[in-house]
Amino acid sequence: MNAEEGRTTERSRSDPWKIAFVALLVVSLVCVVTWILLGSRLLVVRDVAVTGVDRIRPEDVVAAVDVETGTPLARVDLDSGRERAESLDLVESAEVTRGWPVTLRVEVVERRPLLAVRVGEEYRLVDGDGVRIEDSRTRPEDHPLVKVTGEIEGSPAVRAAADVVEQVPDPLRAQIRLIDATETEKITLELDEGALVEWGESTHTADKSEVLQVLMQEHPSEEGQVYDVSHPGLAIVR
Repeated sequence: MNAEEGRTTERSRSDPWKIAFVALLVVSLVCVVTWILLGSRLLVVRDVAVTGVDRIRPEDVVAAVDVETGTPLARVDLDSGRERAESLDLVESAEVTRGWPVTLRVEVVERRPLLAVRVGEEYRLVDGDGVRIEDSRTRPEDHPLVKVTGEIEGSPAVRAAADVVEQVPDPLRAQIRLIDATETEKITLELDEGALVEWGESTHTADKSEVLQVLMQEHPSEEGQVYDVSHPGLAIVR
C-alpha cells in the first residue's frame, strides 16, 4: 500500500465521526431553536396590537382573541384567535398574525353601515347582513332608507338592497332616498326628486345603472317619473 492509499483509508475511517458530529450539531441546533420558540421567555406574547378599529374598542378585541401574555408566540392558534375576534358583532372579518419577536397582531375589518331602517321613532343603521351598527334619532342623509318585512338581521331583502347600494356608481347612490325591498324580485328605488325606479332583482347592477343614467339624462328626474330598468335591454320611462 502506498502513502496515498493510506491517507485515503485514514479519511474513510474518520468520516463516520464527522457525520456523527454534524448530525449531533444539527440535532442540537433544532433543540435550541425549538426551546427558544416554545419553551423560553424570549419569544412570547407581550403585546396584542389591534388595527382597523373605529367603533370597536381595541381592548374588546384583545379580550375576544383571549391569548394570555407570556404564551409562546409559536404556540398561538391563529385560526382560533381569528374566529373569536370575528364573534364580535361589529367585526366583519379579522386576521391574526405573529409579529416577531413578541407581538400578536390583529387586523380588523369593521362592519360598515349601508342602509337605514325605521325602528319606532328612530332609525337603525345596518350593514348588508342587517347587523345593527348604530342608532340615530334623525333620518341619516348618507344612507338610503330600506323598507323590508320580517326580521332585519339576516334578512335576504336587506342583503338584496345592500347589493344595489354597494354596486351602483357614487353619483347615482347619492340620489337614492329609499329602497323598497319587500319583494326581492321587484325592488323599487325612490330618488331625491320623487321619481321611482323599478329595479327588479338585485342583479345586473352595472347594466341597470348605465341604462338608468342615460334615461335620466334624456328625461330628468321629477316627481311622478318612473324609470323601468328591471330588464335593461327593454328599459322604458313613463
